[in-house]
Amino acid sequence: MQSELKLRILSGIVLAVVVLAATWFGGIAFRILSAAIALLVYYEWSTITRLAETDFRGNAFGWLSVVLVSGLVLFGFDEFALPLLIGAVVIGIVYALGLKGSGWLAGGIAYSGLTVISLAAIRGDTAHGFAAMLFLFAVVWATDILAYFVGRAIGGPKLAPPISPGKTWSGAIGGTIAAVIAGTLVHMAFFSLNGLWVPVIALVLSVFSQIGDLFESFIKRRFGVKDSSRLIPGHGGVMDRVDGLVFACFAAFLIALGDAIVSGTANTPASVFLFGP
Repeated sequence: MQSELKLRILSGIVLAVVVLAATWFGGIAFRILSAAIALLVYYEWSTITRLAETDFRGNAFGWLSVVLVSGLVLFGFDEFALPLLIGAVVIGIVYALGLKGSGWLAGGIAYSGLTVISLAAIRGDTAHGFAAMLFLFAVVWATDILAYFVGRAIGGPKLAPPISPGKTWSGAIGGTIAAVIAGTLVHMAFFSLNGLWVPVIALVLSVFSQIGDLFESFIKRRFGVKDSSRLIPGHGGVMDRVDGLVFACFAAFLIALGDAIVSGTANTPASVFLFGP
């Protein structure tokens, strides 16, 4: 048990260093990280849902779609990545309905593709993007850590017993409060705080982070899997570590995208809409 804990701590430190270094450098370094996460997420998704075993053709299309979307983001063709992803998801849905393929195919393409697109869009190549990613890390990590400790300390009614029996409403609320505080403090380290927009965004992203955690728990329980994989020593798989982060990024990206469409300023970086002064 002691050696397993040491392995978990060591691999956690290595992961944190890699992620924070890529976030600091931004540019191609962060895009490589985002693409790698997306590809590993699709690998784990297709393994958990048994796409590789039950739907070889569909899974091959899924891999092709995620590789192409990740490649577009990696080489800076972001404007083509989202339309390609939408098209691939639609094809996946039609394939499942018309040819009785796996309904999990379209979900895997969407989940993995949105991961690379949203991460890269929020980080971008600006100082705002660096601050935005630190804000997201603070919100997600504070949610995870405080939800665990508050839930264990207070207990009480379960949040979603059929999906994740260990999670409680007290933990969820405690994690959300911690996320609002942590996110606001990170924002204030870079910019002045004007109004309640930042605390509200932190609250929304914390809720989505917890939804992401529950979503992955649902998939694993649906297929009788404990960990998404064994890629990370002591931690399980990539999805186990980024489930909350990617859902928070999905929400942040979609809020920024909606704001850009409404305001007609599509060329403004996503991070400016969310975290700019």
